[in-house]
Amino acid sequence: AADSTQMRNLWRLLLSVQPSRGLVDEKFSVRVQNAPPAHPLTMHALLHSEDGDTWEAFGHYVTDAGGDVNVTKDPSLGGTYVGVEPMGLLWSQRLVPGSRPGLRFRKQDVQTPIQVRLSVYQGHQSEGFMDQAMLASVMVERWYMAPGVRRVGFTEGGLHATLFLPPGPGPFPGLLDLWGGGGGLVEYRSALLASHGFASLALDYMKPAEVKNEYFEDAYRVLQQHPQVCRRRIGLVGLCFGSSMALKTIYSNVIQVRKCLHTVFINLKKSHYNDENQVIWRNVLLPIPTDTSKKVDVGRLQCPLLLVVGEDDQSWPVPESADDMREMMERAGNSHLLTVLSYPRAGHLIEPPYSPHCRASKFIKPTSQRKLMMLWGGEVAPHSHAQEDAWRKMLDFLKENLYCSAD
Repeated sequence: AADSTQMRNLWRLLLSVQPSRGLVDEKFSVRVQNAPPAHPLTMHALLHSEDGDTWEAFGHYVTDAGGDVNVTKDPSLGGTYVGVEPMGLLWSQRLVPGSRPGLRFRKQDVQTPIQVRLSVYQGHQSEGFMDQAMLASVMVERWYMAPGVRRVGFTEGGLHATLFLPPGPGPFPGLLDLWGGGGGLVEYRSALLASHGFASLALDYMKPAEVKNEYFEDAYRVLQQHPQVCRRRIGLVGLCFGSSMALKTIYSNVIQVRKCLHTVFINLKKSHYNDENQVIWRNVLLPIPTDTSKKVDVGRLQCPLLLVVGEDDQSWPVPESADDMREMMERAGNSHLLTVLSYPRAGHLIEPPYSPHCRASKFIKPTSQRKLMMLWGGEVAPHSHAQEDAWRKMLDFLKENLYCSAD
């Protein structure tokens, strides 16, 4: 009789997610109510990428005396994440068993949402979810573009770029958004930055045969001359190779940057492999060159600079580079412009919050088109916590240095 009562209670179970639609960097709360008390349940999250690959995350929970689970407050006892992790169902996403190796989750069409199906299963399950009956499920939408954000493609003047404009007339502070050495037009970070009030220009700078300063200066002018952009409130955001490109603008007579933000990158040409045949680039240029002609003279910087450092970056010698940059700026007397965020056990690819951690993935060198399996580094939980913390602090840094009411 007790078993049948429990089963009746399970079919009365209510799963709620608030908000079920929001930005990708917005937290949600997940609750289960009306289950039997002290009952084991599995919370499961499933999403399909635009390429048709399937990702999942799951946590093991036990209901309280009232038959409830609150993911914001209650610990996961096992699964792809453990402990009290309100957003673990998103950031611990991984490819389902049997998937293609070396994939990285990236949203390509930012005008459509990521759709995640959150479900509850009986007991503590770790596999075979598709073959089991779910007790309840809810479809959740996560967007990079807030309502009212506008997407404008640019091809004139040889530029390959997309401008994202926040809702309203502006003028808005501007950002030039430079992605890494994989090339292509990567839009999702720019779309999210526009959702937070910045006119953000995502720039593909690997297409021209030779990347020249003039290309970046032209992109800067597009931002500067846009009627909805504060022409004297423009910053740069760089990841990986985009960071070195952003730092090179120190030598530009055109680009008067109000602030710089980087995940540090140094140009390495050699590499070695680990036992899993993954490429590691971080050790090749250690020690950091002392010859100042071989690096950007950050002592010339006249704008605030934020460095985001993953201490377990296996791609570049990031902590050493950050230390070297700090020393150069101290010697030049401009270290008051420098802020360093350094994260133990975080890797190279520090993405917007709740993005699945990618420790290693396929990488095509744009110069040779050769495919490599790159080791980026990081551990799932510390890396994910770093992504969340760095994003909040980055937005605060941008607002502090770039927000304006008028030009």
